[in-house]
Amino acid sequence: MIRRTIQAAAEHGAAIAAIRARDTVKRSDDAGTIVETLRREEIYLAQTPQAFRVSILRDALALADDATDEAALAERAGHKVRLVEGDPRNLKVTTPEDLAMAEHLLRADASRAALRIGNGYDLHRLVAGRPLILGGVTIPFDKGLQGHSDADAVCHAVTDAILGAAGAGDIGRHFPDTDPAWKDANSLDLLRRAAGLVHDAGYSVVNIDIVVIAQQPKVGPHVDSIRANLASALSCDASQISVKGKTNEGVDSVGAGESIAVHAVALVGRR
Repeated sequence: MIRRTIQAAAEHGAAIAAIRARDTVKRSDDAGTIVETLRREEIYLAQTPQAFRVSILRDALALADDATDEAALAERAGHKVRLVEGDPRNLKVTTPEDLAMAEHLLRADASRAALRIGNGYDLHRLVAGRPLILGGVTIPFDKGLQGHSDADAVCHAVTDAILGAAGAGDIGRHFPDTDPAWKDANSLDLLRRAAGLVHDAGYSVVNIDIVVIAQQPKVGPHVDSIRANLASALSCDASQISVKGKTNEGVDSVGAGESIAVHAVALVGRR
């Protein structure tokens, strides 16, 4: 609404946000008797913001007249003021009752925040005799990740991140490693199921940022395939997913090549 008002002022010199009257508008005399019914199609209720070229605003403020807003002074100074579409929720706080309504609207907006962030983390030991699967890609290596499912740490971290962003629990709650149903499960499938839970909660993925921490092997050659797999599972575009590979500079079990860790951050938005 601010952008619309500024754009109109740039083009026409002066502009205000306003909403069309929804109720039938009456004009009364001092005694409170109706003297005229106005055409509500011609009635607009002025809001903030109001925008002006500097020269027009100076002309308006140079007038000594009483007015309830700058637009009225600009009109009296002979300038045309453009109307742009306002918003019924754009409440102007004038009375204590307005303040109570504004607080109510703020609480309601906070409860249905448009964007939410979730954080995910996973770590698995590297062991012999297991395939190394990251983001649904089987990477040639002499060890793989140990776990109840296929131990795809990338999918697990992303699953936790999107579930956390939507306030829908975590991977252990929905796919516990004590349940034989998830033994050797394909983690891309688990991610796809988690994405369905996020969708049911009213959210969709905006973007995912992933850091794979592994001393070996190098993740870089497989990044595009990982992004494509995750995008398919999340029903989004690969451009919404970032995957970065890092080493741990020889520190702890990851740096010693005994494990791989993954961090993921997910941003989800209301559908």
